[in-house]
Amino acid sequence: MDKNDQLLAQLLFIFQASAMQGMGKMKNPVTDKIERNMEQAQQSIDMLEMIKEKTKGNLSPEMARLIDNSLSELRLNYVDELNKEKN
Repeated sequence: MDKNDQLLAQLLFIFQASAMQGMGKMKNPVTDKIERNMEQAQQSIDMLEMIKEKTKGNLSPEMARLIDNSLSELRLNYVDELNKEKN
């Protein structure tokens, strides 16, 4: 993995962590509390989707898989959290 792949992976992990925090699946490191903000979670997922679209055809297979796997995991968790709100 070259330097740019490492930097992109770090960026992806930042958005992934932000989405997980927004869904209440991780503590907010600033407040050390579980806080739900589904709008924040959706925005982070949207940012990852935008990165995927804007880098299409420019990524190594490894990085493309990383983005796809992150988005799949986040979408499943997001739907799970929305379903919890309904019940």
